Amino acid sequence: MDREQTITVWDGGVRMRVLSAGSGPALVFLHGPWGLAWDSFLDDLARSFTVYAPEHPGTTPEAHDDIYRLDGLWDLILCHDELLTALKIEEALVVGHSFGGMVACELAAAYPRRVRRLALIDPIGLWRDTDPIVNWVKLSPAELPNYIFRNPAVEAAQQMLGPSEPPDAAIAARVRLMWAMGATSKFIWPIPDKGLKKRIHRVSAPTLIVWGADDRLVPSVYADEFSKRLARARVHIITGAGHAPHLEHPASVAGLVRDFLTTTPH
Repeated sequence: MDREQTITVWDGGVRMRVLSAGSGPALVFLHGPWGLAWDSFLDDLARSFTVYAPEHPGTTPEAHDDIYRLDGLWDLILCHDELLTALKIEEALVVGHSFGGMVACELAAAYPRRVRRLALIDPIGLWRDTDPIVNWVKLSPAELPNYIFRNPAVEAAQQMLGPSEPPDAAIAARVRLMWAMGATSKFIWPIPDKGLKKRIHRVSAPTLIVWGADDRLVPSVYADEFSKRLARARVHIITGAGHAPHLEHPASVAGLVRDFLTTTPH
């Protein structure tokens, strides 16, 4: 089964992919800033789990002019908690990529009984104040993929974005939309969120951290920063991958995540 549905929570409708090959346990996938990805990574996970892949409210072009009452990251966490309640999911396995990884971590810190196991793929949120933040708005469409994927980026970007338009142009359009929404206070896009450093110790779930070795946006040194602050974490570095290793090497990353999520917690 692979379908889209919209569920009403937090004064608005949340668009969501639901994938399942049977009746596996609930897995919630929280994406990065480029929206719902119709990719083989989620298809692979759907063989073992019932995968729920919701949009973050406010991150779609359709929501740009009709934004929900989100004033920051905490409202987003409350929204996802309400979403799990509406889906009748008392506890879930949670996988998050990039910004979605930070949201997943915050959700696990705020509602530890909600999150049974946690997999973080290149999560954003622990950058140091002194580190530069990539100004994506100033990068050309040809330069953008090199900050997200390893170079060359076309194949990986194509998996995520589909064949309808050149991947560099599609990424550029998506990034500029996100920056425009942040600039007009339509949606708070907290990159990085320094507050997570103060809350991450509350995460009690066993955690797998997957990182692309060639990530230029969030270097792999931050995998160690995450693992040091999590009581039950282990790190796996993916060589030959950038900021989206699950899209560049979907089968191997899905296998890692699946094996971790189905093992008995220690």
